[in-house]
Amino acid sequence: MVKRRFPNPRELAPLMKFKTPELNGKKRRLDSALTIYDLKEIANRRTPKAAFDYTDGAAEFELSLSRARQAFEDIEFHPDILKPASAVNTSVEILGGNSSLPFGIAPTGFTRLMHTEGEIAGATAAASAGIPFTLSTLGTSSIEDVKKANPNGRNWFQLYVMKDREISYGLAKRAAEAGFDTMMFTVDTPVAGARLRDKRNGFSIPPQLSLSTVMNAIPRPWWWWDFLTTPPLEFASLSSTGGTVGELLDSAMDPTISYEDLNIIRSIWPGKLVVKGVQNVSDSKKLIDLGVDGIILSNHGGRQLDRAPIPFHLLPKVIKEVGKDATVMIDTGIMNGADIVASIALGAKFTLVGRAYLYGLMAGGEQGVSKMISILRSEIERTMKLLGVSSLEELEPRHVTQLERLIPRK
Repeated sequence: MVKRRFPNPRELAPLMKFKTPELNGKKRRLDSALTIYDLKEIANRRTPKAAFDYTDGAAEFELSLSRARQAFEDIEFHPDILKPASAVNTSVEILGGNSSLPFGIAPTGFTRLMHTEGEIAGATAAASAGIPFTLSTLGTSSIEDVKKANPNGRNWFQLYVMKDREISYGLAKRAAEAGFDTMMFTVDTPVAGARLRDKRNGFSIPPQLSLSTVMNAIPRPWWWWDFLTTPPLEFASLSSTGGTVGELLDSAMDPTISYEDLNIIRSIWPGKLVVKGVQNVSDSKKLIDLGVDGIILSNHGGRQLDRAPIPFHLLPKVIKEVGKDATVMIDTGIMNGADIVASIALGAKFTLVGRAYLYGLMAGGEQGVSKMISILRSEIERTMKLLGVSSLEELEPRHVTQLERLIPRK
């Protein structure tokens, strides 16, 4: 029998402490986010459908994106036991400099449409975290303004080869003069992918109003207030706007891009040069043999060729061919710090996050980007401790098994 008694108020007091309410709405929202998917939900609530879908969507049936995310979920970790890792070192040397974490912010276009703070928020948060920030050719902040926001950190520049080559060459020279240390020469966008969400939403630059966009904006007045009361969008690489994103890309990009263009950019660019958008083993080997400083296995976040190879699945095959000392990086589908740990274990030297960054940006501007970085950092650290590794150098392929789901038919 349980003996009962009247509760003693002095004993109850320590058990009934009320949490101090958070009056700052943005901080309250961001504090509630425990994962990148939580930031995604907040972003969806706060951002008009057309802008959110531009970030969240991919090409055609969005199979490349869903498969990339599934590939990270279809892994099995193999931890070591009785191997203390109470403190972990997450820093890495990449492309001649240090990063406090094994990931950087990927290049994203039209970023101020997602949130008015745009690239400046991303560059500032990256500077505070000690990780690289990458500015896109189609960014909505200038090279010089990003440098001001991140004057002492790692600034990288992503370059598209435009039909008007002088535009691309001029951007490369400006980035070099501003002290950007790495260029991402992007090779997977000769034409725009079929991003069907954008077409269905009528997403254009500048935004075009319709009855549906107005109705969708009513519960999100803060986004429109920010958009209408801040400087208009400007694109360093586009001389005119007024169409869907796909139409703008097709008008600017050149499908005749070739190795000759890569050679010209190498002659112009004084810093590190990496090729972004590599999607097979033979191209990886050829580029490494040509002496580029690194390659990025990427299918452009699933936004170009749907059903393209899954970068995470391609990674072990490329490492086997080019050697573990080559600088091979990876993006597409990363939504958890464990995804990053698995990539490093299988041979990647570094990773890049795009959508995760934009979800954080839409959820809370610069503070939201910092929250995104914080979430991934804690997931990386916790995964490393549970695996029994104290540094990224200790991660090995034996720590990860890629479980098979999509198996080629023989």
